[in-house]
Amino acid sequence: MEMDLLTVLFLAFFGFVAAFIDSTVGGGGLISLPALLGLGLPPYLALGTNKLAGTISSATSSFTFIRSGKYDKKLMFILFPVSLVGAYFGAKTVLFVPQELLKVLVIVMMALIFVYTLFNKRFGQDSNYKGMTKFTLGIGIPFTFLIGFYDGFFGPGTGSFFVFLMVLLFGYDFVIAAGNGRILNLASNLSALFVFCLEGKVIFLTGLVMGIAMLLGASIGAKVAIKTGVRYVRPLFLIVSITLITKMIYELIFTQ
Repeated sequence: MEMDLLTVLFLAFFGFVAAFIDSTVGGGGLISLPALLGLGLPPYLALGTNKLAGTISSATSSFTFIRSGKYDKKLMFILFPVSLVGAYFGAKTVLFVPQELLKVLVIVMMALIFVYTLFNKRFGQDSNYKGMTKFTLGIGIPFTFLIGFYDGFFGPGTGSFFVFLMVLLFGYDFVIAAGNGRILNLASNLSALFVFCLEGKVIFLTGLVMGIAMLLGASIGAKVAIKTGVRYVRPLFLIVSITLITKMIYELIFTQ
């Protein structure tokens, strides 16, 4: 792909915006992936290249949250490898399986998450975390695997799913949930990127150009989330969720 100044600016702009949003509530893929497709990249190359840029973004925001202590070290020690393995199998599967059925399922799940969060005003406002239990881990481990699998297989909304899981199941507020979600998303991105690299589905120069802009966007986005807290993250979570739902319904109906 030809890398002229206009293309670099295009990648930088959409990479920055995507990472800024993705660093808190996820959903950056709904901006960065269409941008890559808009440049004429074939779908699998766009997915692989997006994973390279997304990995840079999630690594940056993860380290920002870690430095600020806005994450749960013990829980991440358990769930990080689960997300890693799930994404590996998801990325291996995407090369063989059509995605239409999964898109419908994701739309339904995102809609339920949006409605639940919208009508539960205190959802994610305060931390209700009371420690890990056999019950929370018994549910959290398989769901982390499934979300990781989904990220390797398709991707958009992965960060939102992780944040929702952290708030609903474990009782974290939105800021700690965002930190945990970014770390788990880093695991799934790394694993999926590994598979796409092995399959030759990554354009490295394009991914790195977008990734550098994402590095800046992710750093600023994570710092804003940590500084402003729940009052910023919750409404952004709702906005990203409804945008993702609308975009996926549109694609399902009009781009077949």
